[in-house]
Amino acid sequence: MQKYLKLMSHGAIAALMVVVGLCSGTSSAQTPTAAPDLDLQISYYSKVLTAEGVSREARYQDKMLRRAGHVWLERVLPQATARVNQGPEIKKVSHHHQNEKLTEHKHFNPVLIPRHVQLENGKARIEFIDRAEKMTVSVPASEFNNVNFDGSWENSYYLIDPQLLKSMKPSSSPSGVDGAIWYEREKNGIFQKVLWHAQKQIPLKVESGDRAGTFYQSVEVKIAANTQTQLPWVKLKGYTHKEYADFLD
Repeated sequence: MQKYLKLMSHGAIAALMVVVGLCSGTSSAQTPTAAPDLDLQISYYSKVLTAEGVSREARYQDKMLRRAGHVWLERVLPQATARVNQGPEIKKVSHHHQNEKLTEHKHFNPVLIPRHVQLENGKARIEFIDRAEKMTVSVPASEFNNVNFDGSWENSYYLIDPQLLKSMKPSSSPSGVDGAIWYEREKNGIFQKVLWHAQKQIPLKVESGDRAGTFYQSVEVKIAANTQTQLPWVKLKGYTHKEYADFLD
């Protein structure tokens, strides 16, 4: 369960599907079917009861832009975090190695820096965009795990792979949203529910937990009435380019 909670803590909605073995984990993808452009606000909530009887809760939000062949994901930071995160998104970190003098190299936080996922030749490619430093950072597939990316285009573009709904049962629970249907599945005391909007091709809510009450996690998706025309990945003129390996010790 620790691995599961770690995935969720970094905004991987696919982690909600991993618990009962629904995700395939493949990074290959077919050309996406026609799906509408969407601007989304995604709210995450998790609650865990530890073996020591401690209950822990977490909440955070992401902003997502979905366009054909492109997904932009960016953390929504409360104003209170501004002082903590002052300065460049990619920061200099000092290291003192044994028998060596103090050295500095830049380090970036893949949660705080916006990520741009693209579909190229049937596979997902990811880069991070540091606006403060005017820098893009490409990440090879071998390092996806280090930046909390599962490599799945479907999980990025649709938030969950639509094919997974075929292994879930439509629920009789009313959705309260026109065009949205609840799907559910339970295995070994762990349940999952997905409120899927067929026309928008996006889940409006994903829930997962266990009947024992040791954990519960949910993801709620709000769709903006309008989509923005100024797309951040086309505003990179003059940006320098780095590779992920440039920031490793």
